[in-house]
Amino acid sequence: MASIQGKKMNPTRFHKSQLKFYAILIPMAVVMGLPIIYIFSQALKPLDELFIYPPKFFAQKPSLDNFKKLIESMMGSEVPIYRYFFNSILSTLLTVICTIFITAFAGYALSKKDFKLKNVIFEINTAALMFVGAAVKIPKYLVIYYSGLIDNFWVHIIPGLAMPVGLFLVKQFMDQIPDALIEAARIDGAKDFQIFMKVIMPLSKSSLATVVILTFQAAWNAIEASELYLNADNMKTFAYYMTTLTTTGNDVVGIGQAAAATLIMFIPNLVIFIFMQKNVMSTMAHSGIK
Repeated sequence: MASIQGKKMNPTRFHKSQLKFYAILIPMAVVMGLPIIYIFSQALKPLDELFIYPPKFFAQKPSLDNFKKLIESMMGSEVPIYRYFFNSILSTLLTVICTIFITAFAGYALSKKDFKLKNVIFEINTAALMFVGAAVKIPKYLVIYYSGLIDNFWVHIIPGLAMPVGLFLVKQFMDQIPDALIEAARIDGAKDFQIFMKVIMPLSKSSLATVVILTFQAAWNAIEASELYLNADNMKTFAYYMTTLTTTGNDVVGIGQAAAATLIMFIPNLVIFIFMQKNVMSTMAHSGIK
């Protein structure tokens, strides 16, 4: 027993006992990192390497020609490129901020409040996780049409506020917060909104960070609103504009531009995930534990 107690379960320095974990985790990390490396490699391949057979994973002669051609195509746009970029940044930020508060309020109500149909509402939200985007395109279009959002900038934001997976994770995470904390705050004279802002929100930052990542990825890469609901080019997003550059004109040349555009769109998603990945792991570890 003394020998067991003398050993650390998680040594702060390298120990030979850790080798067995590295032997499993390093190959897994390499395999999972290959798609990211491939995106960078494709963007740096000259046109002849993109069509070489058999295909090569790494660029043999890395080049920035794809980015140069992409920039040249951007310069020929009728609407300034910064307008599309501004639309994407604005719509993404508003979507993320609004989604955080809506998801947090809804998660708090479903987790800590008692009211009729509470379980039914949560079951409906859980059932919504099963539906793919293509299955609800027609009902979604009808709702947007009768809501008067056609040719309205808010069509980028309002449909993206309903995120069933985000609500599910936040609600499950808030279930882990002891009710005794809420009761103690209430005894101290805190109102419901104060409890929410000063107790629930700080303790739920891990789950909310996960919602930020999911919402950012969905909003930043979204082209549906620009493609289906908007006619004015000056209200469309950077993601949609990038797809138009890579799908018009010469399809062969467009492959290189598509690879460069994919990398440009991917980098913000990668950066935000790197900075918030610890919170994501924490959320996934606690959301299913009672």
